[in-house]
Amino acid sequence: MNRYLDGLIDRYPKLAICRNDITAAYEMMESCYRHDGKLLIAGNGGSAADAEHIAGELMKRFKMPRPVPAEFAARLKSIDEKRGSELAKNLERSLMAIPLVAHEALTTAYINDVDGLGVFAQQLYGYGRSGDVFLGISTSGNSKNILNAVVVARALGIGVIGLTGRQGGELASVADIAVRVPETETYLIQELHLPIYHCWCMMLEERFFGEADKIRGRE
Repeated sequence: MNRYLDGLIDRYPKLAICRNDITAAYEMMESCYRHDGKLLIAGNGGSAADAEHIAGELMKRFKMPRPVPAEFAARLKSIDEKRGSELAKNLERSLMAIPLVAHEALTTAYINDVDGLGVFAQQLYGYGRSGDVFLGISTSGNSKNILNAVVVARALGIGVIGLTGRQGGELASVADIAVRVPETETYLIQELHLPIYHCWCMMLEERFFGEADKIRGRE
């Protein structure tokens, strides 16, 4: 896994200061997935787009093939030979990741009927389980809807990772792990968030799908 971190720091030397926190956040996510948990992700504006981007990298292949297990492929084919064969060929294993920004009917109903700043908290309460991880993305670290979600995460026994800027805001003080990139302007912070979460996605993919791929290559 170090090669991914080394590559990240080589490309973005200013992130060297964040290396230990990036590693700790990866380890929290890795443990979550190892125990059959899931990642719940939220942010606002550009960070909302990042939340969906991360889920997209984890729920299907990022850099390497993720074929379904042979036993599951056989079950698909036994149900429907034609469709099952196509599904067995095309489905890819996932690391469960839910972007809390993506459920328009639910979020707009809650915003309209209840509380605009509690929408992520409501989703965490509904989707989250002890052992999951909440990744809150906020360039300021002071987004009220993210901080409300953190309170619910704490109450449910969900680990909290904050991805933010140099100042960190309140998020840095309440998260289990805070990755504070060394920039203060929003767009510059966001420019450094992307390579960090790409690095996480590559590391997680290698951890959960890489070894099986190597084994298949030796058969």
